[in-house]
Parts: sequence; structure tokens; C-alpha cells
Amino acid sequence: MHKTYNAREAGETRESIPTTGRSLSDLSRGALRAWRRAGLAFAFSLAMAGMSPAHADVDVNSADEAGLTSVKGIGPATAKRILAERDKNGAFKDAVDLADRVPGVGAKSATNLQEAGLTFGTPKAAAPAAARKDAKAPKSTASR
Repeated sequence: MHKTYNAREAGETRESIPTTGRSLSDLSRGALRAWRRAGLAFAFSLAMAGMSPAHADVDVNSADEAGLTSVKGIGPATAKRILAERDKNGAFKDAVDLADRVPGVGAKSATNLQEAGLTFGTPKAAAPAAARKDAKAPKSTASR
């Protein structure tokens, strides 16, 4: 068996044992400060992660690929499918229309995209039609 070291038997006193200059209580306080800082940093990062970033609404009928991919839940592949469908069959009326026409986007996904900032503004084709109706109205009143 091996013999354990005993400072009293060796004739050493507390004063004769070399130290680093810091007591155990100082190390504990330093460790406690480090844990407090780490805890505060962790709590701050959790708080920031819980906040939703301020986002601007993105109109699905006028946005380009970069604009669509800025919406949480739309990646590059989905953005390309949305643009291809919009170019092929015109503007989207609402979330249900988007879910029906774009493969890979279901009703639940479309609702989540709306909550993330995707909007369905006035279709491009409808805006000029409204302008033409307004333009015709003054002509009909002028002829009376």
C-alpha cells in the first residue's frame, strides 16, 4: 500500500505551503461572477431569440425572388415555384389560391407565411382595370 501525504507529519504548517496569492473564497467569488455573467448572457440571448424581428410585409404578387426568400418559411426553391406559377397563371388572390396553385405549399403553410409577413395585395391586372374604369367615368359624365 501507498502512504498518503500528511502535512502535519512532514512538519509543514499552513504558512509554509506555497499559495498563488488568492484564497479559496476569492476563487469562489470569481467563479460566481463568471457564472452570473454567463447566466445573464444566456438569458439575454434567449430573450432576443424570442423576439420576432421587425419585418416588412412582402406582397406575393409583386415581389422578386430575393423578396420572397426574405419571408420566413420561403426558401429559394419555393420562391422559384411561386414566381413560375405567378408568371404562368397570373396574380394570387389569397392564401387559399396560393396553396391550391403552388406545389409544396399547403393551407397550413400558406397561413404561416401570411403570419410571417406575406401579403396578397391587389393583383397587377386589377390595378390597371380600376384605373380604366375611373378614366371612363369622367368621359361619360362629360357627354351628358
